[in-house]
Amino acid sequence: MKVYFLSDFHLGAPDREKSLIREKKIVSFLDSIKKDASEIYLLGDIFDFWFEYGKAVPRGYVRLLGKLAELSDSGIKLHYFIGNHDMWVFDYLPKEINAAMYRGIVTREIAGKKFYLSHGDGLGPGDFGYKFIKAVFASKICQWLFARIHPNFGMRIAEFWSGKSRIATADLHFHGEKEWLVLHSKDILKKEHFDYFIFGHRHIPLDYKLSENSRYINLGEWITHFSYAVFDGNDVSLKYYRE
Repeated sequence: MKVYFLSDFHLGAPDREKSLIREKKIVSFLDSIKKDASEIYLLGDIFDFWFEYGKAVPRGYVRLLGKLAELSDSGIKLHYFIGNHDMWVFDYLPKEINAAMYRGIVTREIAGKKFYLSHGDGLGPGDFGYKFIKAVFASKICQWLFARIHPNFGMRIAEFWSGKSRIATADLHFHGEKEWLVLHSKDILKKEHFDYFIFGHRHIPLDYKLSENSRYINLGEWITHFSYAVFDGNDVSLKYYRE
């Protein structure tokens, strides 16, 4: 049985038609792995924006949510990590698809290998502007205030902001040893060994050697690359889905 890692679907962007094409492809992929998956880790930004009001959630995504619920009901463990675009996921999704939900960093030992897992946003040195904005958005006060806005208006504001965020963070060049997730991973390795550091967020499929027995893997995205990682009990491989 295998463990799968995916991130950055950004469903909802750039419009409903293109998002629906991607959603159907993702569902097709999930259907193809149900025969050998024991766990699936969704490492953030599954939706380009998500906010749960007390009695309302964003429209759409029923194909993905239905497939995830089906996989969970069949006994596959689901793990949902909060990203910077879907940080306002609360309890609706975990309950509907029966997924464990995480904010921040999670460490796991699977089949004797040590994993360091996170969406990846806000880690490493610098980027203080983003870290400040993230702290504001994560605050209970900010969430309470946004929930006071009518959903029709609130969703429009959020979609505009989400698009701006994507444009502002669209650095798709790998910076090697200066890459901030590489720097973060190497800093962690000074204190504790991990076989694999797995992140999303950067939208660049990467399998980068940190040391003789440790690697940084970035999952890429499902907009152009359709990339993911899979652990077969022995090793982690970065792969691409082609229907």
